[in-house]
Amino acid sequence: MEFSHIPVLCESVINGLNIRDKKTYVDCTIGGSGHALMMLEKANITLYGFDQDAEAIKVSKKRLEGKNAFLIKDNFKNAPKRLKELGVNSVAGVLCDLGVSSYQIDTPQRGFSFRFDSPLDMRMDQDATLDAQTVVNTYSESELKRVIKDYGEERFASSIAKKIVLSRSKEKILTTKQLEKIILSAVPRYRGNDGSSNVQRTFQAIRIEVNHELEGLDKFIREMTEMLEKGGRLAIISFHSLEDRIVKHTFKDLATGCICPPDLPVCVCGRKPVAKLVTTHPITASEEEIKSNRRSSSAKLRILEKL
Repeated sequence: MEFSHIPVLCESVINGLNIRDKKTYVDCTIGGSGHALMMLEKANITLYGFDQDAEAIKVSKKRLEGKNAFLIKDNFKNAPKRLKELGVNSVAGVLCDLGVSSYQIDTPQRGFSFRFDSPLDMRMDQDATLDAQTVVNTYSESELKRVIKDYGEERFASSIAKKIVLSRSKEKILTTKQLEKIILSAVPRYRGNDGSSNVQRTFQAIRIEVNHELEGLDKFIREMTEMLEKGGRLAIISFHSLEDRIVKHTFKDLATGCICPPDLPVCVCGRKPVAKLVTTHPITASEEEIKSNRRSSSAKLRILEKL
């Protein structure tokens, strides 16, 4: 299967990054290079692209051949460190699309989706040691409950965790369909709920745990903002509320100045904002885009500008 990922909110991303000639930009999650190609076509720029998926890097190298692009296989959270190692200390713009690629979801053997009966995996980086089978078969009941509740925001986390532990005591849970069946058996059915949403939230939770998706996101935003030149922009696309919440709060903190009590006549904290919000509310997909790409329906784009 060819690596494909339909880039979302393209026009908003390109306009929001304010791409200018002879500047350096970073696509921290290059995927199928959809956004990257548009960035390179917009102006005469240097682009650094990151992705932890070896297949994404392989495909992007082919698609970006002959262009001024340098690709690195690594988690986007390591981008600030890796860029500095390459002698890049300042950039004009950064894009980070936090979504799972269409290729990863639609490739059965990657084990991201319960649409296929496939081995439980869910690793974005195929070299990583932790996979979904390990989480499901070795985590304690309390650990599973934590993951499903915190990362899936699933109200029946306790009963799902209990059922997983009971099921694996009889037979190891190895496939997506096994896990789907267990989740469905653990949640009540009622009008308007066939259990598919519970399955989706639980799969999301396990995927987040496997890939450590939320860990270090706040740190990455701060380090990447520090690397931006004055007027440089950081654009982040998130796809679920947990990620968006971190992006929103970190952006807000970076754009906040004085935090002294309002009754003080003068500022004593000396705090200055390091950036300003380009988007006070997230940019979302139009109805037209959602019709052509349903996965764009949950996308939220937030943009920050370095002062």
